[in-house]
Amino acid sequence: MSTKQNTIKKEVTISGKGLHTGVEVMITFKPAPENFGFKFKRVDLANQPLIDASVSKVRGTSRGTVLKEGEVVISTIEHVMAALVGIGIDNVLIELNGSEAPILDGSAAPYAKILSEAGIVVQNAEREYFEIKRKIVYRNPETGSELIAYPDDDFSVDVMISYNSAVLANQYASFNAQTNFVEEIAPCRTFVFVRELEMLLKNNLVKGGDVDNAIVIMDQPMLIEELNRIADLFNQKHIEVNKIGILNNITLHFDNECARHKLLDVIGDLALIGKRIKGRIVAKRPGHGSNTEFAKMLQKEYLKGISENTAPEYDPNKTPLYDVNQIKKMLPHRNPFLLLDKVIEKGSDYIIGVKNVTMNEPFFVGHFPSEPIMPGVLILEAMAQCGGVFVISTQPPDGDYSTYFMTMDSIKFRRKVVPGDTLVFKLKLLGPIRRGIANMRAIAFVGDTVACEGEFMAIISKNK
Repeated sequence: MSTKQNTIKKEVTISGKGLHTGVEVMITFKPAPENFGFKFKRVDLANQPLIDASVSKVRGTSRGTVLKEGEVVISTIEHVMAALVGIGIDNVLIELNGSEAPILDGSAAPYAKILSEAGIVVQNAEREYFEIKRKIVYRNPETGSELIAYPDDDFSVDVMISYNSAVLANQYASFNAQTNFVEEIAPCRTFVFVRELEMLLKNNLVKGGDVDNAIVIMDQPMLIEELNRIADLFNQKHIEVNKIGILNNITLHFDNECARHKLLDVIGDLALIGKRIKGRIVAKRPGHGSNTEFAKMLQKEYLKGISENTAPEYDPNKTPLYDVNQIKKMLPHRNPFLLLDKVIEKGSDYIIGVKNVTMNEPFFVGHFPSEPIMPGVLILEAMAQCGGVFVISTQPPDGDYSTYFMTMDSIKFRRKVVPGDTLVFKLKLLGPIRRGIANMRAIAFVGDTVACEGEFMAIISKNK
């Protein structure tokens, strides 16, 4: 996976009618700065309001995903979102002069095509990922939908669909790092059963639907006169049904095109989490409602993980990012004052380290003989060493550096640390490192409990 954020080189525009409104809409994609994410702008409204492409803004999922904030609505966004994620874009402003994204040919291919033609610019900021660290399950017994996230090193999606239909029964589709999104997923079109069309129209939906932007399936006997009557409702020409129960105006791109389209929708809806996913997603009978409910669960899990008072996940079976021998190459400390055993994770602005506390620590001899407690100053020192590893890792590899305390603020001790405890440290930059000075917020956990917290300021010095 790429580690840098991307935007587009130039703005691009495409027009078409909305699937449900039937109104002609122009959509324009514009380059955006780092950490901007995806935002929609209604340029046809006063003040041109913005809506974040966030699952927290989802207000409807009937035959499409709808965002709403106040009175401002943007609907049927899933193909747009899937195209952006599928071709690797992180930051873009999306302007519309209407309330619904154009349906175009019913797939994400036209969006992927113009975005690819716009070109991609690699930005300086690191891409942030939501790493699935435990099994997360969403189930809806009423619809039979089930979506499960599993830990994995890359993003992948497996989709299984099942309909009580002789024409469209069970299908399977998959997406992973080796899949060519533009050629294998983006062209897959939405689908609908003929038996649903009149009901959808009566519910003020699919006004912009036609035989050119959907796979239309007839899986029940229907007189040609009835088929023609429905075509007339949509002001469409009369079309026959081919031998596999699909209107004969189109040719399927893939035998499992319907399952691939559902996979496309899953990718688009999960993009509303706001972060790229590292994990395996398995979806059975997905739909926009189940997709977005699952996305809410994942977003909640992500926000919980970045909350400073939430303990990091610690798997002792996992190979550390830095073991003690690698730490010794970065820090000058040695026994008995090297108080960091390993670093398990590091990002662009944070680090997570571990200290195993045993009865063999030399300070327990006198602190205290009858009730061994790790001295608070040594917990601070251990956290500071973890922060030192982070800071030194940001410096050029051709130098020898040390970090020195300048201040410690807002220090609080919440829990005794005793032999047998495992301290997990989470330190995060409070701002960019400037002029060799780093400010970090530090928290030490034992299990899920905060043992100690505070803020450190240190200066980086190149050793002579």
